[in-house]
Amino acid sequence: MEAIRQFIAENDRFAKHAGIELLEVAEGTASARMKITRQHLNGVNIVHGGAIFTLADLTFAAASNSHGSVAVAINVSIAYIKAVGEGTLFAKAREVSRNPKLALYLVDITDDDGGLVATFQGMVYRKKEKLLEVNRKLSV
Repeated sequence: MEAIRQFIAENDRFAKHAGIELLEVAEGTASARMKITRQHLNGVNIVHGGAIFTLADLTFAAASNSHGSVAVAINVSIAYIKAVGEGTLFAKAREVSRNPKLALYLVDITDDDGGLVATFQGMVYRKKEKLLEVNRKLSV
């Protein structure tokens, strides 16, 4: 699992740019956090929906790729429940359903107090290609 966590943490350049830290990856699950900075805020000084989405999406990607096969999103949705403007956001993804081709994941995004900020649902298409094979291609 550490190789998969490291692969995603190092190669997801957009999430890295957003200041997201991938904390843990286990089979079918993942967790991450994002310390809120001024760059995450929108025009009314609350966290931009895109920043919250990016945190959820990275966590979803880690959980869905945790089995070692490349998994790519085919459908996602997010519901924003509570506005925040400071502190740290946490995301926890869990696998709901998986078969050889498709898998479904839920991600909860919470604040420092454990309050639910957003819920994210994502479905992936599971390719035959192995994730660490992609890693070798990137390093060439």
